[in-house]
Amino acid sequence: MPQTAPQSADAAIDIESLVADVVAQAMKAGASDAEAVAREGDEFSVNVRMGEVETLKESGSRGLGLRVFLGQRSASASTSDLTPDGIRQLVDGAMALAKVTEEDPFTGLPEAGEFGAVETRIGEGDLHLYYDDVYSLSGAERIEWARRAEAAALQADPRITNSDGGSFDAATGRKALANSRGFAGSYRTSYAGVAAAPLAMGTDGKMQRDGWWSSARRLSDLESPEAVGAEAARRALRRLGARRMPTQRVPIVFAPEVARTLVGSVFEAASGDAIWRSASFLAGKLDETIAVPALTIVDDHAMLLAIGAGGFGTSPFDGEGLPSQRNVVVENGVLRTYLLNTYAARKLGMKSTHNASRSLAGAPGIGSGNLFVQPGARTPEQIIGDVPRGFYVTGLMGFGVNVVTGDYSRGATGLWIENGQLTHAVEEITIAGNLREMLMNITAIGNDLVFRGPVASPTLRIDGMTVAGS
Repeated sequence: MPQTAPQSADAAIDIESLVADVVAQAMKAGASDAEAVAREGDEFSVNVRMGEVETLKESGSRGLGLRVFLGQRSASASTSDLTPDGIRQLVDGAMALAKVTEEDPFTGLPEAGEFGAVETRIGEGDLHLYYDDVYSLSGAERIEWARRAEAAALQADPRITNSDGGSFDAATGRKALANSRGFAGSYRTSYAGVAAAPLAMGTDGKMQRDGWWSSARRLSDLESPEAVGAEAARRALRRLGARRMPTQRVPIVFAPEVARTLVGSVFEAASGDAIWRSASFLAGKLDETIAVPALTIVDDHAMLLAIGAGGFGTSPFDGEGLPSQRNVVVENGVLRTYLLNTYAARKLGMKSTHNASRSLAGAPGIGSGNLFVQPGARTPEQIIGDVPRGFYVTGLMGFGVNVVTGDYSRGATGLWIENGQLTHAVEEITIAGNLREMLMNITAIGNDLVFRGPVASPTLRIDGMTVAGS
């Protein structure tokens, strides 16, 4: 039998009506403005190791958050108790907190005219975020997908001797948001993923681990478990015989799965929270050249993937209810915009870029949608082939990125390049540079842009960085 969504005792609750009612209660209690958000969802996750189920989780959750305003004072609270008493305590608690907070002239909801029209029923709309087929597999079949992914990796080569497992995940969710400025919207999402993480044993007695995954909005878009397992095995095997390299300055080629972290660092530096605090190397750089002309970075909250499904960062509205839009962050090397929610925009005397992110508790933060580097025309093989001596990075460790100064230093693994060829695996080294210089020293951008999550990049070559090793 196909798997069905977990149902809770209060499954009949209509969260769209719930958030509207909570806003009304807050206004009746004396709030000058109010905003409520509700989320519900279910998750399934299984990990199989050496053919046996190691962990199996299935859960459902539902929660409610409320933000209230008393003039220039604001506070928020959240609860998972959706009974009348629980909601009454939520409203009372938020109002009590607001009365004792400091006034802030920049706080408040967006103006009523900013909300515009949004598509609020994604299952019937154009963003294609929800698909029922994530429940088309029974629990046993889901476990079998995880088992098949691991088995394909283990059978790929005799040197694959162990495994951290194969996994399968599925999730669906719904979000509803309403406020006292007249906005009300909701949407549903779905997700499925399959992964494998094999271990390979080398002739030197050292074991290496790597992995691969596929994720999608709908089950039918997933790569087969066999394809995922085979790719995971290939990646583990190429790490055998890894060694350190002498410290030197060489071109570095970032594989897509690690190049996307550079894009994330640019987003963090361009975030309005960092800008108004003067805690970013991009502060004061609007409309200035910060990168090579070939670099364009886009943050698109409303895009569809090539397969027709909604992107992993797609949504009809942001965390404050403003309609999703496309923001060109860097255009041909020029910084065109900061990424702003309403609060940061007011701090900077600007307009929101509709980048508010919202959890149940707390004030909105700033988040990205589908954040990516526009692809170039060259293949990864062509980019690597032009490097006489360099480092192809496939894995990064640590969090050594300082967006205040731009300093960049991270542990890395990958493959050494000699005369345009990948020669041997490399480990236990650090790559270092400064984001200001790195953005200006991008010498090649690949044509291999693929979305495996909300942040994506093609292959990038950056010259002038330091490889610190033996």
